[in-house]
Amino acid sequence: MKKYINIFATALILLFAASSCKKYLDVVPDNIGTIDYAFRMRSEAEKYLFTCYNNLPQFGDVYSDPGFFTGDEFAAQYPSSIYFDIGLYRIARGEQNIVSPIGNYWDGARGGKAYYQAIRECNLFLENVDKVPDLSDVEKRRWVAEVKLLKAYYHFFLFRMYGPIPVIRKNLPVSAPIDEVRIPRMPVDSVVNYVVSLIDEASPDLPPQIMNEASELGRLTRPIALSIKAQVLITAASPLFNGNTGYANFKDKTGVQLFNPAYSLEKWKKASDACKAAIDAAEAVGSKLHYYIPESGEKVSDSTKVTMNIRSAISEKWNSETIWGASNSYAGGVQALSQARITSSDPSNVPTPPADNESIRSILSPPIHIAEMFYSNNGVPIEEDVNYDYANRLTRLRTVTDKDRFYLKKDYETIQLNFDREPRFYADLGFDGGIWYGQGLYDDSKTWFLQAKAGQFGARLGASLFSVTGYWPKKLVNYRNDFGSNSQGYNVIGYPWPAIRLSEMYLLYAEALNELNGPGQETYKWIDLVRKRAGLKGVVESWANFSKNPAKPNTKDGFREIIQREQMIELVFEGKRFWSIKRWKKAEEYLNMPIRGWDLEQEEAVNYYRIRQIVAPVFTPKDYLWPLSENSIVVNPKLVQNPGW
Repeated sequence: MKKYINIFATALILLFAASSCKKYLDVVPDNIGTIDYAFRMRSEAEKYLFTCYNNLPQFGDVYSDPGFFTGDEFAAQYPSSIYFDIGLYRIARGEQNIVSPIGNYWDGARGGKAYYQAIRECNLFLENVDKVPDLSDVEKRRWVAEVKLLKAYYHFFLFRMYGPIPVIRKNLPVSAPIDEVRIPRMPVDSVVNYVVSLIDEASPDLPPQIMNEASELGRLTRPIALSIKAQVLITAASPLFNGNTGYANFKDKTGVQLFNPAYSLEKWKKASDACKAAIDAAEAVGSKLHYYIPESGEKVSDSTKVTMNIRSAISEKWNSETIWGASNSYAGGVQALSQARITSSDPSNVPTPPADNESIRSILSPPIHIAEMFYSNNGVPIEEDVNYDYANRLTRLRTVTDKDRFYLKKDYETIQLNFDREPRFYADLGFDGGIWYGQGLYDDSKTWFLQAKAGQFGARLGASLFSVTGYWPKKLVNYRNDFGSNSQGYNVIGYPWPAIRLSEMYLLYAEALNELNGPGQETYKWIDLVRKRAGLKGVVESWANFSKNPAKPNTKDGFREIIQREQMIELVFEGKRFWSIKRWKKAEEYLNMPIRGWDLEQEEAVNYYRIRQIVAPVFTPKDYLWPLSENSIVVNPKLVQNPGW
C-alpha cells in the first residue's frame, strides 16, 4: 500500500509542475520543435546535417572507441584510478555481458553511442531536405551524399561489431503496426550489399577534395567514401564473414541463415577493385605517403628522419597521407595518457612535475608482445632473423654504443629486445633507455631520453601515473608538444585522428591481391612502398637475405602472414589491430596472450628486466560478435542473440 501511495503522490507532484510550467513558461512559438522548423531554411538544415556528423565515433578515445582499448595493444592500471576510467578495457578482461553490454552501440550505453538513433537521424534528414527553400541543387546533392555515406558508415560500424544486423532503409511512421516496427536481423551478405549500395549512391556527388579548408576540413569526400567501401568489402571477404562454417547454424526465428557458409573468391575481387579505386581517387587529388621534412634550425640525423616519417604521419595535421582526418576526434587527452616523463642530460631542460600533476598521466602501456612484434633492423620478424639474438632477447643486457645513439641513450644499459630493431620500433615506442625526439628539443646531440627504472624520473608516479609494462605509445604523441619553460605544465597540440591513411589502403590492396592471385610483383609493390618509407628493403630481398624461411614471400599462405604482420606494425595504436585480427579469425590466438611487462619496482637493470605478468586476457569464440542486450531482445522478439551469448 505504501508503494502505491508514493507513486500516486509523485504523479500529483508531476501534474502540478506541468500545469505550473504551462502557465509561466509557455513562451515557445507554435511548432518550434517540429521537423518542419529544422528544415525551414538552409542555416537550420545545416545544423541538422552536422547533427548527423556528430554521431561519428570518437576515434582514439579510451572510453568509447571499441577498436582502440579493447584488444591487446594496451594495458593499464587495474582497478582504475581517479585519473582514468578503465571503460572498454573491461572487455579484454572477460567482463562483457548481455545484461548491460560494455561499449553498447546498439542501444547507446556504457561507452557506446545509440547508432540506430544515429541512423534514424540520417533518415530524417534524407526525408526532409527537399523542404529547404534556399538550398541550391548542387549543395543539396552534396549534403544528401554526405548523409548517405554517414548512414552507410553507421551500419558498417554495427555490422563489424554484431555481424548480421537490422537494416533501416527508412523511418517508419508512429502509426505503423508494432509488428512492422520489429525488424529482424538481415543476413551478412544483405547487410554488406546495402552498405555498398549506399556508398555507391553517395560517391559521385561528394567533392574529390575539400576546397574551403578553413571551414570544411573533416567533412566527407569521394576518396573517403571509396576508402570506407574498401574497408567494408575487405571485412566481408575476410574469414570471419566469408565461408565461416562456424556460424552455419546461426539463423533467425523464421529459419533464415544469417551467415553464408560458402567461401567466395569473388568477394576478394570486389575488395581488390574497391581498394584500387580508393587509392586512385586519393592519389588523383595529391595524396602520397608522408615524409618528414625538418623545419629550419632542426638538427636531425638520417636515422631520426626515418623515425619521424612515422610519427609525423600521425600527428602532423592534414598531411599528404591523411585520407580521412576525423576532426570530431581531436587527439588531445590520449597524448597525455601516452606521454612518458622524459629527461635530458641538460638540467635546464628537465621538466619537474610534482607528484599530483595530472598533465602527464603516462598510463597507456603497450605489452612486451607488441614490442616483440616489430621487425629486426633487417626488416624481418626477430624470430626469423638469422642474425638476431632472439633466444636472449628478454634476458641479455647490453650497453649502448655510439652506433645506436640516435635510437638509444649512449652508455645506457638496456635489454637486447630494444636493440637492432627496425625504425618503426623506435618511432612508435618509448622505453627505458630509448631516445624521445621532439617535445621542445630538436637537436640529435641533446635530445630527450627515458629512464624508467624505480627511482628514476620516468618511473612510477603516485598510485597510477605510470606505464604498467615499461613501454609507452610514443607514436601518438605530437612531437611538437612541449613542457614550457621548465614548468609544471604540458602544452599539447591536438591533431585530427587519422581514421584512414593512404598506407592502410596500400596494405589492404596488397592483402586483397594476394588472396585473389597470390604473390607477385604487383602485390609486392604496395607493401614495399610502405616499407621503403619506414627505412626497410623490399619483402623479397629482406626475406631472401635475412630470414630463416627465405621462400616465405613466394607462397600465398606465407605472404599472407607477412601482410598481416606488416599491417599490425604499420597501423599499431591506431584502432585497427582489434578489428583486423577478428576478421582474420585470429583473435583466439592473439587476444588470449598474457599481457606482460617489466618488473617496475626494481632499481637495477638486472632486476628491472624480469618478466612480470600483468593480466591474462579472456577471449572465447562467442566474443567474435558482441552481444545484444537482453532488453533489446525483449523489446523486439524478432531479434536473435549472437551465438554463445
